[in-house]
Amino acid sequence: MRRGLISSVLWMVLAATAGAQEREEHEKAEGEAAKATPALATALKDAKVSLAAGIKAAEQQGRPVSGKFELEDGKLQLSVYTMKGDKFSEVIVDHKSGKVAKTEAITGGDDLTAAGKQAQAMSKTKTSLRDVIARAEKANPGYHAVSVVPEIEDGKAQADVTLLKGTTTKSVDEPL
Repeated sequence: MRRGLISSVLWMVLAATAGAQEREEHEKAEGEAAKATPALATALKDAKVSLAAGIKAAEQQGRPVSGKFELEDGKLQLSVYTMKGDKFSEVIVDHKSGKVAKTEAITGGDDLTAAGKQAQAMSKTKTSLRDVIARAEKANPGYHAVSVVPEIEDGKAQADVTLLKGTTTKSVDEPL
């Protein structure tokens, strides 16, 4: 009995620690995104393609599990992680034409870990990321989605959608 109680307490401590780490990582990512907002907002003026359209274009490479506009080496990039079978890819969509520019396999590191977590959240839903983006934008007039990242929080699948209006960002959680 005592051993079972100790195991239960240890399990709860480990679970709480893991949850705290995930929240801390999430808050750190949001902080980094906020710092990059002015540069991203400026770069997005050249974009002719929405995040939802980029995700649609990436569907030919597999099921999208996340997507975002980002600055890579100072240049705007529309990146979508996809999953086909048990393999992950990063699909770069040209933000002006909406066509797939390149696809690279994700084979390790933080990108593989992130894609795996995102795929796990997406496995709990039939809702597409495009539908999640549409809901978030409809609920927030004037804002446009710049990233959508599925996650499991408190046992429930949801998507963290970052919205941009001018240089103002807003993060909303949408159920999956």
